Amino acid sequence: MTARRYAMAVDTRRCVGCNACVISCKTENALPSGGFRDWIVQEVHGTFPDLTMQIRSERCNHCGDTPCVAACPTGASHVADGGVVLVSKHKCTGCKACMASCPYGARWVHPDGYVDKCTFCLHRVERGQVPACQETCPTRALTFGDLADPASEVSRLVNRRPNLVLQPGAGTRPYVFFLT
Repeated sequence: MTARRYAMAVDTRRCVGCNACVISCKTENALPSGGFRDWIVQEVHGTFPDLTMQIRSERCNHCGDTPCVAACPTGASHVADGGVVLVSKHKCTGCKACMASCPYGARWVHPDGYVDKCTFCLHRVERGQVPACQETCPTRALTFGDLADPASEVSRLVNRRPNLVLQPGAGTRPYVFFLT
């Protein structure tokens, strides 16, 4: 049996940048004002009149090679079940070494002094639910699941559709895939 490897596919053809994922994440995780575990990015490419726009719901990429975990001096940043990168807030000193090593800007300092980031809502996943962002998405642009399971929807999407990852040259092996 293959170990689980959680991943997320973001369909850039379906995402309209409505911020429902951002709001549901803040609500689900009781994030303070100014704290976000996911966000919306809009990029325009081309030259007028031949312009294209890509809208992406972004978050921690839960990398296969984790510079944030390697940089953490206390072991607060660690890889949990399914490859999910987490921060143990009771071990975190807020030194920001993980923030400096993350090429995606996916971490921030919580007002209580520890570094915070997306958890893929692992607390929900362990109860058989999907992450709050996926559950709330009105266009069904987000698909979470076990990439190691060839029958899972995320596995089928990533294997069937053209996709990209952010900053592939960083060598971190991201597990958030943007379907194009």
